[in-house]
Amino acid sequence: MSAVLVVDSAADWPQPPAGVPVVAARDYLADPNAWPTPNLKVYNLCSSYRYQSTGYYVSLLAAARGHRPLPDVATIQDLKSVTLPRLLGDELDALIANSLRPLESDRFELSVYFGQNMAKRHQRLARAVYNLFPAPLLRASFRRGKAWQLRSLRAISLDDVPDAHRAFLSTAAQDWFAKRRRVPAKARAAGYDLAILVNPDEADPPSNEQALRQFERAARLHGFNVERIGRDDYGSLAEYDALFVRETTRVNHHTYRFARRAAAEGLVVMDDPDSILRCTNKVYLAERLQRGGVATPRTLVVHRGNAHAVEAVLGLPCVLKQPDSAFSRGVVKVDTSAALQATLAKLLAASDLIVAQAYVPTDFDWRVGVLAGEPFYLCRYHMATAHWQIVRHGPDGAKDEGNADTVSLSAAPPGLLRTARTAARCIGNGLYGVDIKQIGKRFVVIEVNDNPSIDAGIEDAELGEALYDQVMAEFARRVTARKHAGVGDG
Repeated sequence: MSAVLVVDSAADWPQPPAGVPVVAARDYLADPNAWPTPNLKVYNLCSSYRYQSTGYYVSLLAAARGHRPLPDVATIQDLKSVTLPRLLGDELDALIANSLRPLESDRFELSVYFGQNMAKRHQRLARAVYNLFPAPLLRASFRRGKAWQLRSLRAISLDDVPDAHRAFLSTAAQDWFAKRRRVPAKARAAGYDLAILVNPDEADPPSNEQALRQFERAARLHGFNVERIGRDDYGSLAEYDALFVRETTRVNHHTYRFARRAAAEGLVVMDDPDSILRCTNKVYLAERLQRGGVATPRTLVVHRGNAHAVEAVLGLPCVLKQPDSAFSRGVVKVDTSAALQATLAKLLAASDLIVAQAYVPTDFDWRVGVLAGEPFYLCRYHMATAHWQIVRHGPDGAKDEGNADTVSLSAAPPGLLRTARTAARCIGNGLYGVDIKQIGKRFVVIEVNDNPSIDAGIEDAELGEALYDQVMAEFARRVTARKHAGVGDG
């Protein structure tokens, strides 16, 4: 058993989803030892979540027993916030307006049953409301003035579901639980649940399909049920023990919100939100690496007050980087004073601070994969043909990438791995890709990447399946430590 539906009376839901027991709240509360399943998902459908009511205690004690209540007490409290309707309405204005625009009435109630609504037109809005405040049954009330606004949002009980909605509720619940059983029986016996966040439509994902399958294989080998999730699954994060982000991360983006929410829910997360914040901003990286004593090319954090000094300090050519640059985009090499001034003006118009570095020409960049403080793979990324970067982006959107080859860690030049360890330690204890240039026997760090590329056929060419096994072994170690100690290490 992995889930139960808790109701005021077992008779409240005579035809529950197949394979999901319905339990009376009093029976659930009465004996803490009657439900020994670790990570049991408790769907709380009691008639009231009022403070110190039976429904409140179901969610509260579920958390104390190591179960996973939905809604949890934090969500119950959030739903009581007097500022909730205004704040939620501000965030979802465009979606609300689009969904409700055709309505003739000035009032509308949206019923959300396991993340779904009866009308397909309102499905995206229903899912968005559920993602922000995950509870099995929700009702949102909207009113139109100058624009549509959310006026109230509350969790509802089975008693609040109209007879005309009962058939749809049953279907929505059946679909919900069926989705969570779409793993082989052998995998369902695993002890923990891992979510892998992916975007099938991403142009440059951090892992290709073959690599994702290898991660899934390794995860099951190390005792995880594993499921791929997307941006619409935000409200389901509390159902998992760990989150592995395999979509390109940005701070002002759902990937960061997923990582932050997962960490707040107590999941083990890679990339953890702190690493995303630190690695995706080149200004932070420049300061942190300098303070950590890590060798880098000559670097200057540029603002309008010192922009005139870039050429004198770094010389030409030099490299200018917008703070959130990635995949060689937003990184510009300038060769002349005129190009320098024009590019500085453009970049400083978008960000008050940017990074400038002395240009260090090399035939390739070293990429050291670091996991939990230790190198575990080593690659050389060669520059694109007749270009100074490993990726060359054409004006028509086409790209040309240099070749890549893997190298055994035992064959790494002296000092390379030590430099990578030191740089990674400046960021955290997660999964990183440290980019390093070699100048003779000297090594300088270009950047530390969270969410490093791990593609089958490239980064795994030396280790094969062992690379994926190492990542999932670390997930398993952290989840086990967190469950036994009540805390974790990222």
